[in-house]
Amino acid sequence: MSSAGQPEKTPTRSRRSDAVRNQQTLLAAAAEVFAASGIDAPIREIAARAGVGVGTVYRHFPTRADLAVAVYRHQVEACAEAGPALLAETGSPLAALRQWVDLFVDFLVTKHGLANTLQADSGFDALHSYFLDRLVPVCSQLLDAAVDAGEIRPGTHAFELMRGIGNLCIGRDSDPRYDPRRLIDLLLQGLRQPQSP
Repeated sequence: MSSAGQPEKTPTRSRRSDAVRNQQTLLAAAAEVFAASGIDAPIREIAARAGVGVGTVYRHFPTRADLAVAVYRHQVEACAEAGPALLAETGSPLAALRQWVDLFVDFLVTKHGLANTLQADSGFDALHSYFLDRLVPVCSQLLDAAVDAGEIRPGTHAFELMRGIGNLCIGRDSDPRYDPRRLIDLLLQGLRQPQSP
């Protein structure tokens, strides 16, 4: 009891926010490790990158599949939240679209490895639907803003663009000579509104 006769409140809110922050740090570290070393990278590598013990990783994510699903969702949310933020911060909707596509490519590079692990999980289709539900509207918003600003020609559909970018990312892991970002840059240049003479 406090001196005022009230029971002292335990700092559960700060403990909860610490747990959420720790989990976000773990997910960011796991995404980086998965992108660099693949989905089968040792858990100790993820723990070291996050600055925690291996036990902490397993306390949050008891199985590799749990961790893979959480990384997938974490990256989808980060990509979804980035679109409106980039539009608000960037003077050009096309520049915002380009920056968002860079984030999307980073996600796709990790996602290809995650997809192989998650295919065995019956929940993969639900995750893919979640991915489309969250990201297609964001991409549409960026495309619409760039069209409205006269920076790109109308008629490009978000799903088509995202699928094209995804297809260009396939094979990056198996051939170090292949850089999908060069071709994606060409694809984005092709969206530009032609300048009148």
